[in-house]
Amino acid sequence: MPIGHPIRRVEDLRLLTGRGRFTDDLAPKDALHGVVLRSPHAHARILGIDAAAARAMPGVIAVLTAAEAAADALRPMRHTPVPADALDAKMPAFNAAEGATIHDTGHPVLAGERVRHVGEAVAFVVAETLQGARDAAEAIEVAYEPLPAVAEAADALAPGAPEIWPGIPSNLCLEAEFGDRDATEAAFARAALVVGDRFVNQRIASCHMEPRSAFAAHDAARGVTVVTAGSQGAVRQRADLARALGVPIEAIDFVSPDTGGGFGSRTNLHPETLLVAWAARRLGRAVRWTATRSEGFVTDYGARDLAALAELALDAEGRILGFRTDMVMAVGAFTVSYVPLSNGFRVSTTVYRVPVAHARTRGALTNTVPTAPFRGAGRPEAMFAMERLLDMAARRLGLDRVEIRRRNLVPRAALPWRNPFGLTYDSGDFAGNMEAALRAADWGGFAARREGSAARGRRRGIGVANYVESPVGAPRERVVVRVLAEGRVEVLAGTQSTGQGHETTFAQVVAGRLGVPMEAVSLVTGDTRRIAVGGGTHSDRSMRLAGTLLVEASARVLEEARIAAAARLGGEAAAVTLEDGIARTPASNRGLDLFEIAAGLPGGVIERAAEFNGRMPAYPTGCAVCELEVEPETGAVAIVRYTSVDDVGQPINPMIVDGQVHGGIAQGAGQALLEGGLFDAGSGQAVGGSFMDYALPRAADLPAFAVSLAEDPTAGNPLRVKGGGEGGITPAAAAILNALADATGCDSISMPATPARVRAALEALP
Repeated sequence: MPIGHPIRRVEDLRLLTGRGRFTDDLAPKDALHGVVLRSPHAHARILGIDAAAARAMPGVIAVLTAAEAAADALRPMRHTPVPADALDAKMPAFNAAEGATIHDTGHPVLAGERVRHVGEAVAFVVAETLQGARDAAEAIEVAYEPLPAVAEAADALAPGAPEIWPGIPSNLCLEAEFGDRDATEAAFARAALVVGDRFVNQRIASCHMEPRSAFAAHDAARGVTVVTAGSQGAVRQRADLARALGVPIEAIDFVSPDTGGGFGSRTNLHPETLLVAWAARRLGRAVRWTATRSEGFVTDYGARDLAALAELALDAEGRILGFRTDMVMAVGAFTVSYVPLSNGFRVSTTVYRVPVAHARTRGALTNTVPTAPFRGAGRPEAMFAMERLLDMAARRLGLDRVEIRRRNLVPRAALPWRNPFGLTYDSGDFAGNMEAALRAADWGGFAARREGSAARGRRRGIGVANYVESPVGAPRERVVVRVLAEGRVEVLAGTQSTGQGHETTFAQVVAGRLGVPMEAVSLVTGDTRRIAVGGGTHSDRSMRLAGTLLVEASARVLEEARIAAAARLGGEAAAVTLEDGIARTPASNRGLDLFEIAAGLPGGVIERAAEFNGRMPAYPTGCAVCELEVEPETGAVAIVRYTSVDDVGQPINPMIVDGQVHGGIAQGAGQALLEGGLFDAGSGQAVGGSFMDYALPRAADLPAFAVSLAEDPTAGNPLRVKGGGEGGITPAAAAILNALADATGCDSISMPATPARVRAALEALP
């Protein structure tokens, strides 16, 4: 059976030999070129736009501004920033909180009266050539009146901060509280020790491999605009486009071909996709646009930018009595998503026995490009706070860092365990995962390695971090399985890949269930001309939801095949056996394969669907151990060993899971040590606008990873899937910063822990 086998990804031959089908590769050669004129100001009033010179330039077809958008009745994009609740998918998150404040600003496609972040779109130039469009954009004159700007959430919420949106006082666009405040306060009052700090997850850039790109063409005869753009969910993009354009959803077809990375930021609609769709409808010609990398830094939805003031109450033996947190997220200029907050508070007590807890969640408008979910979306931020607090508490109490965790981990025997914010962990050997990771990392041999480093003038540290994730993401999914007489099995799924290997793993599941060769299975996704329902890829949801539906739809296909085989071979359907894709009955010596059965049916196909709308709980969990060295004279940090044990449930393809873990670790290391500094805190000006001044981790920055998989089975779905897309990143920053604190003796080094920051911390030691 293909499930569980480390089969090489079938899509890699195509992708690695230059035969991928990415948006910019597919745009019509005769399409008009679009260029966006962007604001140089973080906050300013627009006094006037003079586009006369630009419109008169040769080859310029149109210059579109907010005035044309208003004339065409374009509506602001509505991103639905409040997701479905993690417990009850029929209810929006935060709505259960008494007295919650929730705002949705909307997102204008082009700035009208004022601009609210550097890079915001002010005009869209459409011309026959790309250079012509660029020249015309430079000829547009915009009169601005600069306004005070605020780029940090704490500053935005401070008294007297400049107002970013009328009607949203103090820039507070979201506020909600959860948990038991009174019981938590009582726990803190009787604690032998209280430890706390402000844990800042700095803003980082998404940095997907493929720059964003889009093109559109309007079919006047059908009244349909076909829009092509890489995304994490074509169904959602279609709906959001139709709503903004003010047209029926049937007037939009959305196609997402190969997409070179997403990590969350391509879930929501970006203005440029709406601009090409609008321009194509208005002009009656195909229009294309592709971002430069520098544009991406100031227009791709940002990541993280979340700070948590977190405190832990413990007794004298180091057992947790209570936890409280105040989480503040910089939402940016428009309310794209509150997902990191809704995820973050739910898992903030992580895998530990925390009797009582209280969380305050707040979103702050800032003069920066909006933030959106990024790999892990709130879970890495929560793990970072808890795991740092445990190390700090262990030091204050004179306890071993591993021992304080052993005393507080939820034991496997206590499952199912309901955490203070309502999540019920159904499975997970939290203590067993940690012990396995410690053994694999040779925690016991660290002292000798530390001595060896000291002999070379290096400071060596080791850190451990446990983690758990939560069952979130779009709750609705649909799968269709079609067995075709010509010898193919076609799978239609509403989720889609941005590099996760769905063409391989989905084929493994279907081939295993139907008993057909993997090479006979093909996957169709990302095209609303064939896919009408689906939630896209994010939040570890694809294999958990779609995999379950693959099992259900395949079972229905087999049942239909039994009925059809019985009619042709004789006997009762209940007596038909199906093994390795061959149907047989006791009444016949002859067998029929699925494709022969399909050939005898109307249309030559066996087609069955399965759909789901709700929550399918599963809790990926695990443990990471990081070991690093610090060069005291320069502050340079080198990760020398990294070990992880991850319970992703049953791995459909362990090789692909390992790759996912590797990528997640690299992203976590990037945030911990390298990435940041995108905007100046005072002015909101972009200061990290290219890879010349924004540091991503490279191969030389990382060691070989020692990764392994564990499984404490979940009964939540037939494939026992929990999710493997975010395990690598979720504990990474915590493990790395814990190791750095161990190496330096400094608890307060903030991310990114650059050499300058590390050296300054060392010099400040008494």
